[in-house]
Order: sequence, then C-alpha cells, then structure tokens
Amino acid sequence: MTPAVNLLNKHQVQFTLHEYEHDPQAQSYGLEAAEKLGFDPLRVFKTLVVTNEKKALFVGMVPVAKQLNLKSLATALKAKKLSMADKKLVERTSGYIVGGVSPLGQKRRLPTVIDSTAVSFDTIYVSGGKRGLDIELAPQDLTALLDASYAEISSNS
Repeated sequence: MTPAVNLLNKHQVQFTLHEYEHDPQAQSYGLEAAEKLGFDPLRVFKTLVVTNEKKALFVGMVPVAKQLNLKSLATALKAKKLSMADKKLVERTSGYIVGGVSPLGQKRRLPTVIDSTAVSFDTIYVSGGKRGLDIELAPQDLTALLDASYAEISSNS
C-alpha cells in the first residue's frame, strides 16, 4: 500500500479507502475524485505544496471546489510571500507524483495548514498517495498526525 496508508495503520487511525478508475485526461485530479466517488467537492481536499522566498516548502490543503489563497496561507505561516512549488521538487520532496500527493506519509513532513472549513465535517477526503485513491478520515486525526493548523486559506474559484 502507499506510505499514507502505512502511516495511518502504524498510528491506528480509523480511516476508509475509496478507489476509482483515474482518467489520465482529467483536467483536475481533485474534482475527478469527487465526481467519480460521488462526494461533495467541499469535503474532498487537495494537497498543494508552496514555497517561500527562502525556498522552504509548506503544504496548504483546501477543498477541490475552491482555490488556495496564497496571501491567506502566507499570513497563516507568517511568511512574506508564497508561490506554488515546482512539480519536480514536489515529487522529489513528497515521494508522490503530482495528482496523487498525500499530506500523509511524505518523505519529509512539511508545515501544513488546512482550510478551516474542514472542521465542519465529521470526515474529509484526502489523496491516498496515488491517483485513483482517496482516504476518508476525521479532520482532527489528520491535524494530529501532521501537527497541522487551521486557517481560512481558500477562496472561491
């Protein structure tokens, strides 16, 4: 299984796996997951890796139906300015391919901020570490495993 699933098993966190047939032509991996699995796109969270002016990496997690607000994430992280990290760097750092980047089980755990809308749900869905695999778990469990924080970091697309 993936490093994300292995981490959840190691820490005995309750979760459910949801698999679907990934379409290589899909424009948005997260929206594809929500659509194919029949989930509310506000409960399916995408994992986005960003970098600051000092080249440090961070993770922002927002619903797939919304966009990451870089200014809000920068404020939450007390950073001057953030930009999206290079795809190759994301893959090298996380150990996952883009479109399957899980916040869990990355090679190196990055400081993570989860959009505050997550707390309004009993469970949310995140990438399971490969395209076509999502993990359903309680946002509190995700936060505890990642030592993450919550902030309003999304905006409507």
